[in-house]
Amino acid sequence: METTRSTYNARRAPGWAAWFAGLALVASVALAQAPATPTGSVPAAAPPATTTPAPAQPSSTTAAAPKTGAPSKDQGASKTKAASKTQAGKKSAAGTSAKSAGPPTRYLPNRFAGRAGAYYKAVWGIDSLSVKWAESGELIRFSWRVLDPEKARVLSDKKVEPSLIDPQAGVSLVIPTMEKVGQLRQSQTPEQGRSYWMVFSNRGRIVKRGHRVNVVVGPFRADNLVVD
Repeated sequence: METTRSTYNARRAPGWAAWFAGLALVASVALAQAPATPTGSVPAAAPPATTTPAPAQPSSTTAAAPKTGAPSKDQGASKTKAASKTQAGKKSAAGTSAKSAGPPTRYLPNRFAGRAGAYYKAVWGIDSLSVKWAESGELIRFSWRVLDPEKARVLSDKKVEPSLIDPQAGVSLVIPTMEKVGQLRQSQTPEQGRSYWMVFSNRGRIVKRGHRVNVVVGPFRADNLVVD
C-alpha cells in the first residue's frame, strides 16, 4: 500500500511543478506590462486651470479728460474776442434803445393807421388826411382822398362853411374868398380815388407848425390833426 502511494506521488510531482511555473510566468508578464508606480504613493491630481483676466483696454470713444491748468494762448484769445463782441453788442443795444427813447417827433407820417384811420374810412369814406403850411405859413391847406363819394359828399358841400380851430393858439380860421375865384376850396362832385383840398387863412401866422388843430365841415369833424 505504501509503495503504491509513493509511486503515485512521484508521478504527480512533475505536474504540480509545471503548473506553478506557468502561474509564475503569467504573473511576471502582467507585472512587466503594468506602468511603474512608486510603492505607497498615489499620483497627484492635476491642478485646476486658472484664467487670468486680461487688462481692460481704454475705449476709443471715451472723451478725453479736460486738461487742468493754465489756458492756452488760443483759448485766451478766443475768450477775449468773445468778451469784446459781447460788450460791443451791449453798446449797440444801448445805443438803439437810447435812440428809440429819444423825444417823440411831432411829424407822424402814418398817424391814421389805427382806429382814427378806420373811423374816417368807415364813417366818412376818406383817408390820407393832412394839414400843411402853404405860402410861407399865410395859408393852411387841408387835404383828403375820397374812398366813398357818397359818404365824402359833405366835404364838398358849398352850403357848409368849414373852419379850422387851433385850441393852442385860441383861434378859428375860415376859408378866404377871392373876387374872381370865390372860396379857396374844391366843391365839385367827389370821385373815388381822387384827392381834394381847401385852404384856410392864417394871417399873422398864428397857427404854427406842430400845433394840433380840428377841422369842422358841417357834421364832419377831424380832431388832433398835426400841422406839418
